[in-house]
Amino acid sequence: MEIVQILQSVSVIFACLSIVLGVDAWRREYVGKRKIELAEDVLTLFYQARDAVRRIRRPWSNSSEGQNRKPTEHETPEEKNTLDRAYVAFERFEKEREIFTKIDVLRYRFMARFGQNTSKPFDDLRATVNDILFSAEILGTHYWQRQGRVKMTPEEFQNHLKEMHEHEANFWEGFSKEDPIKKRLEEAIKDLEKICRPIIEEQSGVASFLVKKLFKKK
Repeated sequence: MEIVQILQSVSVIFACLSIVLGVDAWRREYVGKRKIELAEDVLTLFYQARDAVRRIRRPWSNSSEGQNRKPTEHETPEEKNTLDRAYVAFERFEKEREIFTKIDVLRYRFMARFGQNTSKPFDDLRATVNDILFSAEILGTHYWQRQGRVKMTPEEFQNHLKEMHEHEANFWEGFSKEDPIKKRLEEAIKDLEKICRPIIEEQSGVASFLVKKLFKKK
């Protein structure tokens, strides 16, 4: 009888141990799945943001774009046209805002899960978009307004052109051969891929292994 009781106790212990190990394996699989989903969601949004930036910066526009800007009381027709042309970037950004808002929301979850040092791609993306809008603002209020209307020395005019072209390279895609905005976006995405790809691949492998172990036919 004692042997039977011992065997029964051992069986119970092994059964409990199997349950504990099974729960732990399920927990690890669940946590791994959440990590994969977060990494995939953020990476997908960055790809969408890249396309959104292209739409914001496309060099052609139709006559209706820029018309939502409220003109000031004393604007001349020329000033209005110039400011409306620059405002196109802001109108387009508003249409794409949801993508960038989603990225901002996930930014802190991403940092909480994978570490504060993973914020760089988010910071770079935000800074890049801000530079596009800043260039649009200053082109409309300063550089395009001065072009051909303000007397300058040859040196001042060359500086004016240089600075204006730098902002136009931010404002329009393809304005310069080495597109600074495109380059910065690609670098931000590459930095994010370096973080996300190993997580996706590693966790996918772990999850697959655990599922096979849990449901392996005896």
